[in-house]
Amino acid sequence: MSDSGLTFRAVPGPGFVAGCTVSTWLHRGALAEPVAHVLIGHAPPRRPDENALSVELGLLGMVEAMRLRPAAERVPHVGNRLITRGPYVALDYGHPTFVMRLPAPGQEWCAHVNAGRPVCLTIALDPIPPGAGPDAVEAHLERVVAIGRAYMGATALRNR
Repeated sequence: MSDSGLTFRAVPGPGFVAGCTVSTWLHRGALAEPVAHVLIGHAPPRRPDENALSVELGLLGMVEAMRLRPAAERVPHVGNRLITRGPYVALDYGHPTFVMRLPAPGQEWCAHVNAGRPVCLTIALDPIPPGAGPDAVEAHLERVVAIGRAYMGATALRNR
């Protein structure tokens, strides 16, 4: 802990990020323009050096590095963190050397991002089961937001 009362957690490396679960979707509201979403969580601990606390600390390292805020607060713009190269999309999650590749977000999602539109980035601290379908992801997201275990920020495509 620093003199200011702030804590600083390490930004996890690629080994941790490989265990993250990532969901992307494009939400079409009735009245507003569509919003692209990225939800990042982590599977339940499975590596020998992982436990619930180490996973949470890794996710909080990402939260702090990207300056995300609790989901119940106003969603801040956290800088343009998305990088596209052809069909690949990566997120600059704050590590000095590595980025996180987003798994196949789809053509509509990519077109939205490439047009310069915003993306809502969420990190959920509670485990997301791998392979969860849209209904399970939505229920999970509603629950973690309601209990204060989700952090959000708005991002967009980084200029090349």
